[in-house]
Amino acid sequence: MIVLATFLQALAQIIHMVINIYIWVVIIAALISWVRPDPYNPIVQTLYRLTEPVYAWIRRYIPTVIGGIDLAPLILIIALQFFDMFFVRLMLQLAYRLAG
Repeated sequence: MIVLATFLQALAQIIHMVINIYIWVVIIAALISWVRPDPYNPIVQTLYRLTEPVYAWIRRYIPTVIGGIDLAPLILIIALQFFDMFFVRLMLQLAYRLAG
């Protein structure tokens, strides 16, 4: 059981790290969108490719533009924080119970 517990703990920590990195990508993309960046810049293109598909999925189900402000990044960050706080911590608790 210790092997399974260690695997779950490692998996939960990796998921937590990936979620945090993606939250920063969303924040950076939102900040860059305020200054009209060069659309041919490779960094801007990468940020667009990483965030726009998720924004489109959110926009399909929730109207996100209110008063000219797009709330899709905020909704995404809140959803990612919920996933991190609920499911990742649930995995960690399960790992701790299996270990001992």
